[in-house]
Amino acid sequence: MKRRASELSTIDRNILRVLQKNGRTSYAELARQVGLTATPCVERVKKMESDGVIQGYTALINPEYLDAALVVFVQIRLNRSAQDAFEEFRNAVSALPEVQECYLVSGNFDYLIKARVADMSAYRKFYGETLLTLPEVQECTSYVVMEQVKETLEVPVHYNR
Repeated sequence: MKRRASELSTIDRNILRVLQKNGRTSYAELARQVGLTATPCVERVKKMESDGVIQGYTALINPEYLDAALVVFVQIRLNRSAQDAFEEFRNAVSALPEVQECYLVSGNFDYLIKARVADMSAYRKFYGETLLTLPEVQECTSYVVMEQVKETLEVPVHYNR
């Protein structure tokens, strides 16, 4: 059962803030930072994991070391707005390792994706050989990132209201 934000205590929220900054924080250090002993702190973390509040832990890797320094946002318009077209596109785009994020959006196009590739040459190949050949794709408009101003995976953890 999913927990609602209103069901998270101040201590739970503090635990989330610490873990978002460093998911490798030891339980002893986490407990110290939130004002608990280790056992109740571990119990709270395990409960939030089992409830789906904490969905996992991951390493943040510098994309330049993996030839994925170029970020491109792509607006994609499909040939038709039908459930089977959306499903076919979603299935195909989900299998592409270059696509980090994909969103169905409202507006003048259907999907917005964030892709990472090595450079413009790699993007040109990805664009022509992959994006334009995806099911139901009518049009793609690309926006190459010149400078990353802010990027975070942290979700705002508001204080209890």
